[in-house]
Amino acid sequence: MAAMTPRPAATLALLRDASGGPQVLMLQRTQSAAFLGGAYVFAGGALDAADEDGRIVARVRGLSVPTPPVAYWVAAIRECFEEAGVLLACDAQGQFISAERAAELGRYRSRPFVELLQEQDLYLPASELAYCGHWVTAPGRARRFDTRFFVAVAPEGQAGSHDANETVDHLWITPREALERANRGEIELVHATRETLNELKNFATAGEALRHVRALQEIEENRACVALGKEGEKVFRRIDPQYHEIHWSDPEETGTTTYDLVAGEPKRLDRWVTRLIAPNPGMMTGPGTSTYIIGENEHAVIDPGPDIASHIEKTLAFGNIKWILCTHTHMDHSPAAAAIKAATGAQLLGRPAPAGQGQDASFKPDFVLENGQRIDLGGITLRAIHTPGHASNHLCYLLEATKMLFTGDHVMQGSTVVINPPDGEMRAYLQSLEKLLEEDIAIIAPGHGYLIGAPRKELRRLIAHRLAREQKVVKALVKIGPASVDELLPLVYDDVPVRIHRVAARSLTAHLEKLAADGALVATRGTAGERYSLVKSRTAG
Repeated sequence: MAAMTPRPAATLALLRDASGGPQVLMLQRTQSAAFLGGAYVFAGGALDAADEDGRIVARVRGLSVPTPPVAYWVAAIRECFEEAGVLLACDAQGQFISAERAAELGRYRSRPFVELLQEQDLYLPASELAYCGHWVTAPGRARRFDTRFFVAVAPEGQAGSHDANETVDHLWITPREALERANRGEIELVHATRETLNELKNFATAGEALRHVRALQEIEENRACVALGKEGEKVFRRIDPQYHEIHWSDPEETGTTTYDLVAGEPKRLDRWVTRLIAPNPGMMTGPGTSTYIIGENEHAVIDPGPDIASHIEKTLAFGNIKWILCTHTHMDHSPAAAAIKAATGAQLLGRPAPAGQGQDASFKPDFVLENGQRIDLGGITLRAIHTPGHASNHLCYLLEATKMLFTGDHVMQGSTVVINPPDGEMRAYLQSLEKLLEEDIAIIAPGHGYLIGAPRKELRRLIAHRLAREQKVVKALVKIGPASVDELLPLVYDDVPVRIHRVAARSLTAHLEKLAADGALVATRGTAGERYSLVKSRTAG
């Protein structure tokens, strides 16, 4: 059964300066409340139909194209007044009302908001608010809210008070102290409140905190979700790696999808796609290679995986396999293709292994795919995108019906991929990531791990990560001068465990080769092996 539709709501974290740093106004909800009983929260509540009343909206100041819609800004200001007794309002000239007048107008807290504005000729300075968060209650709760969080500096002299109805206590407290008291069990804070306090805790003044929130580039929806697994029912949030996969595979929020990555157990991801994880877990493969079965009647297999009999048997059990596609020919992705083709007669598609690179020479495609070619799977279409970098023959496949991108090892969940020269090339890898930014992608289906959401953000993160690593290479060479890979390794990869430094050395070599191709450094070979040094123009200044 589909989950309850969340009710739109808004909340406002009010800040004021104090000797120990900025404080935030918090209200304790009555224990008998149907939602968050006993918890300490910011002033807020559900949107009213009147929050969109044209008579109120006409009195909103400072918003051009509001995001979120104007009703949320109105509700945040209204609820702050009704629940906390703090009125953010100004006159027709834009002058804020005095604390004395705000106290006098407290008699309007239980009356329709439009009456206050019209009878007192007041306006709402929405530009004083900054939008800082978007949180949605998990399904299965007695009530669900789709809440937009705002921050504002409290008007001078307005200390606020609880309404002795929905709220039974109030306090001004620094965000850090609130978090510490919650950790000691002295007060109750829900997750969204904790995260907002964490966002606000490191600033010296209320103004600094407000400027920080205004500078946030993108406010992402945090829509808590529920799934089942070996540890029972669990709630997941955007920070969790399972989050996007749960939403994709359970769009109606029924809570019946799974969160475990289990080898040999098929998981239906959507109408068209099922994932089967191979039993080859490890440092380089994570939970195992993900084999994807595409289609409803006739099936395509993407990345059949390693030549493991049990995995091949479970793949064949899907039946009616007509196409086998490989992203690349590393030994954890393509060797099972030969056995599946022998058993089914399916057409083999992809690009052959480069000679002399220790890859899967058994993969001999019936048709060599080029960039942009489409594969008709009988009602749905895959488009091949050549993405060299991790491997020179690497392809991604875009399922155009759903915009799911199968990335093999070009993009992996939970780790960055190894770029291993000579077949792996860092410059080509970065260019391929840039190429994917031009595509319309809804979700990424990697060769290892969970589905990855917010594809453009992830691609930009990977590019930034590689370029930041490149800068560490440059800084290390500035610091120690000409150096070998072994000398650079502990400096450039000081943020990863030593046990994987030998693997990291492959990507470090790829970074060095890219910098050499860019003209930023030179490599010299001597009796002690290859050493790298920056060109003079790179070290000047």
